[in-house]
Amino acid sequence: MNSGDEAAEHDERSRGKLSPERVLTLTDGVFAIIITILVLDLEVPDLGPGVKLADALEEVRPTFVAFVISFLIVGMYWVWHRGVFANVRYVDLNLIWINLLFLLPVSMVPFVASVLGEYSSDPAALRLYGLVLIVATLIRTWIDLYLDSHPGLLWTVANKQQRRVSRIAAASPMVVYIVAMLLADVAPGLSLFLFFAMPGIYFALVTFLDTGSRTKAASEDPS
Repeated sequence: MNSGDEAAEHDERSRGKLSPERVLTLTDGVFAIIITILVLDLEVPDLGPGVKLADALEEVRPTFVAFVISFLIVGMYWVWHRGVFANVRYVDLNLIWINLLFLLPVSMVPFVASVLGEYSSDPAALRLYGLVLIVATLIRTWIDLYLDSHPGLLWTVANKQQRRVSRIAAASPMVVYIVAMLLADVAPGLSLFLFFAMPGIYFALVTFLDTGSRTKAASEDPS
């Protein structure tokens, strides 16, 4: 690093801007631990006298389903986080704290997944699961909005269309979570399916919005 780069780095630090590397390291570590805890909740069924393996596997099916759903949702949040922070050049104290708050509900996913695996048809378990995910999505949206309002923390600043797409994508899971919670009493199976389908819905929506945004940008700038 030359003297000019060192001086620029010192100037940014004096303004409270730091490299995002340690934030990413911490966040990746937390996500790795969350996924590990989810896996540990799966246990090989113990066959008692006269118990068939197929029957024992049926008993652990709800736990396995809760694991798959939670794994996909946690993976969805991790992919989003990596994508957003790939464009983050600096972090400030506020962004560090918001990121920590984001990790709080995400860290609760193994607990609510265990509750869901044990009581998969109980509306209270489905609503608790949805509530934790809604809180995580709200804070995730907060991160997007904070970065939009602090472009100095970014490598490149998104245009108006890109920001609109990002906000829609960030908030969209809440709609599915709310619908799933409302269906918990009358159709718990459908409620569970919506949680399972959310990562697929999210990535399909992001792809659709991103394609539409690129098409519109190309039509407005044919050069």
